Amino acid sequence: MQPKQLFLTFAKGEAITWTLLISALIIRAAGDPFPPIVTIAGSIHGAVFLGYAVTALLVGINQRWKFGKLALAIGLAIVPFATIPFERRLVATSALNGAWRTSKSEDPRDNFFIDVIFRWFIARPIVLLAVLLLAIPAVFAFLLFLGPPTEWFD
Repeated sequence: MQPKQLFLTFAKGEAITWTLLISALIIRAAGDPFPPIVTIAGSIHGAVFLGYAVTALLVGINQRWKFGKLALAIGLAIVPFATIPFERRLVATSALNGAWRTSKSEDPRDNFFIDVIFRWFIARPIVLLAVLLLAIPAVFAFLLFLGPPTEWFD
């Protein structure tokens, strides 16, 4: 799957799971007929959010986005549906076009440490997937341990 397809898949999934979570919150506020609905919707959204963040990071590095754009891509996922206009802007400006950078080019930026590590992982998708399958659930478990974001600083 090319960077553009991967990013758009996770961006749409992130927006859909926001809808799911907000709907669950509305249902709970309307009378709570199914108490764990927010926990279920929140867990699904949390998992997709982490997947989106990792995808934005990988695609952003691959497409050589500046740090600000990369931080914006990840940060906008915190605001409901904010990834939609961002995604549309990326498509309109062709910021998602291009294949995965699996080998070194003549570009001097390819000598940066992060680019060397990035290319190594992208050239070995099974290893990358294995690392992500370990790291994402670990982050998810840690966030579950912290509890709802509204309680982090209490």
